[in-house]
Amino acid sequence: MSDADRSTETDASGGDRPVAVADPVDVEAPDATADADAGGDPDPDAAARRRLGAVVLSVLISQVLLYPGVPDLVVALGAPAGIDAGMWFLVAEFGAFVTFAVVWGALSDALGRRIPLIVAGALGGAGSYVALASLPGFGLGFEAALLVRVVGGALTIGAFSLSITLLMDLRGGNGRNMGAAGLAIGLGAAVGSVVGGSLAALGALYPVYAGAVVLAAAGLLAATVDDRAATPSTESGANPEATDGVGFRDVLARARTTPGLLVPLAFGFVDRLTAGFFALVGVYYFQDPATFGLSAAGAGATLALFFVPFALLQSPFGALSDRIGRFLPVVAGSLAYGVVTIGVGVAPAYPVAAGLMVLVGVCGALMAPATMALVTDLVEPEVRGAAMGLFNVFGSLGFLTGFLIGGSATDAFGYTPAFLAVGGLELAIAIALLPAVRSISPGTGVLGRLGARG
Repeated sequence: MSDADRSTETDASGGDRPVAVADPVDVEAPDATADADAGGDPDPDAAARRRLGAVVLSVLISQVLLYPGVPDLVVALGAPAGIDAGMWFLVAEFGAFVTFAVVWGALSDALGRRIPLIVAGALGGAGSYVALASLPGFGLGFEAALLVRVVGGALTIGAFSLSITLLMDLRGGNGRNMGAAGLAIGLGAAVGSVVGGSLAALGALYPVYAGAVVLAAAGLLAATVDDRAATPSTESGANPEATDGVGFRDVLARARTTPGLLVPLAFGFVDRLTAGFFALVGVYYFQDPATFGLSAAGAGATLALFFVPFALLQSPFGALSDRIGRFLPVVAGSLAYGVVTIGVGVAPAYPVAAGLMVLVGVCGALMAPATMALVTDLVEPEVRGAAMGLFNVFGSLGFLTGFLIGGSATDAFGYTPAFLAVGGLELAIAIALLPAVRSISPGTGVLGRLGARG
């Protein structure tokens, strides 16, 4: 990127932030959008942002619907009771996420289209849920269930990752767009955990059938969104020969040669590690008779105490990071997140744990959109698909690690040491990468500068 491309970007709210931005994307917009621009519409992509947010919301609902009932679901699918089977049930899906996230992103960048791939991923994922619910009727065991989970994960990650990538292609500010993604993620997880817990109380397979319906609806909704993927041919003044073939390898090379890009990847890894930890260990922790003895519905409602503030605060905190820079939201949010995560594991009573779960959501909402926006700040539009795919690979690896560390540590040492290990890792990453975050996003405005200097 040339020095001329490095400028101060002004968001819709009037705030300035120094970021690396590429030349504007000259996409062919519908007449209605063009008329809105001519009339001075401050946010011409609002409708597309809402629809894409709804797609991300639906994908997350379908995924999280299963989590509160995992202890009973794995038994219904032929596994022995215990956290070990639940761990492998979740690992199978996220292993596929890791393998195929960048494949989908690189494919969409090469084709210059995202919507057909989003639709295919969502509808394919819905089919995998139907297949999963059908396994007990055919007398197939838990091994077959794990195989279906792998296939379903490979398909679903396409719908999830590319929907977020298409949000990145929209105008209106990276923090606002990633705040919309974070709102959808948090709200989807909140709705999925509550509804999934209630459905699990009716029957172990009910959440699976519901997930299939929601994923199918996500695919149909995605088909109504205008495809405006940023490609070399649409870049204003871009040289197609210079950018031909840009994709996953280029992003990997940039990650190796540009230390700044490794920062959001590292935070994405550890942040989702803790989320994976809560998705597995949190469900068993709150339902265990030795701790709080909640039902599946109660555990789902408790997870929602985290997901609701995480969802509702994503958009305003994302816009805040556009105004003050990424440093304070990323670093302060991560430090607080680690502390309250440990607090949940040592809470002496359920009301204390429930209150801390709310704080976990607030802290997560502060750091999540700023971390995703850092990826957008650091790469050009024509490689955003592959870059976001790489971010999701690190995030999915984090989920996998959270499942494996959480399940293994809990099985070997108990809940409290497991919470201490995961919360301590979040603190360590935030402290270790504090200088790196300051160097790539020093902060703007009074609040941002005070945070960066502190």
